[in-house]
Amino acid sequence: MTQTITTESVTIQVADGTTMGAHVARPAGSDKLPGVILLQEIFGVNEHMRDIASRIAAEGYVVIAPDLFHRTHPGFIGSYDDIPGGIKVASAYTNEHVEADLRATFAHLTTMEGIDAEHVAVMGYCMGGRLAFTANALIPVRAAISFYGAGIYPDKTPLAPALHGPTLFFWAGKDSFIPATQRDAVIAEMRRVGKPFTSVEVSHVNHGFFCDARSDYDAAAAAQAWAVTKAFLKSHLAGG
Repeated sequence: MTQTITTESVTIQVADGTTMGAHVARPAGSDKLPGVILLQEIFGVNEHMRDIASRIAAEGYVVIAPDLFHRTHPGFIGSYDDIPGGIKVASAYTNEHVEADLRATFAHLTTMEGIDAEHVAVMGYCMGGRLAFTANALIPVRAAISFYGAGIYPDKTPLAPALHGPTLFFWAGKDSFIPATQRDAVIAEMRRVGKPFTSVEVSHVNHGFFCDARSDYDAAAAAQAWAVTKAFLKSHLAGG
């Protein structure tokens, strides 16, 4: 039987006085459910992100995807053919913005009706993968998932000792944006500080392999990664 998913747009008040839109997806029904914060690529909360939100919701979670560029480009939807344009928009997103938005999103999600506030995870793609790593250090999530998180090393690895929950990393073996040396440095730091992690490298794919709107999409690799993602979320967000 197909799971009925309801979606809505919400507005989040951020501590710096700004307001941030967010896309919410959840299964129909009144059960108290775990939550997942979904963090965007540089292309905004686009159709790909909203589709992922619905797919996660269909597994039994309430998902919230905040519009992280709300201060400078609210509602921004970039083109996968214009990476420089997306980078330009993302360049205005500061570390202070990141922390304020992550904390505000977590606070909003955990006070929503029907949320099991003790069981929240965060996941993201590319820029969002780096932010998922960051969020794991800043807010008390149970787990984090980073899909080809660009820029974790060297900027964010100092946060590793503060990580709250286990991290699942997905890497693309042919990723031109994340050299193998950077990926290896992230994992080495995780080992050094003794934080739990699972690291999956798909050797034959490129950055963005999970996104069916990109030329580097790999259906088989995406399906395998999705199966691991579902198992990881279930393992760490089960009630109790």
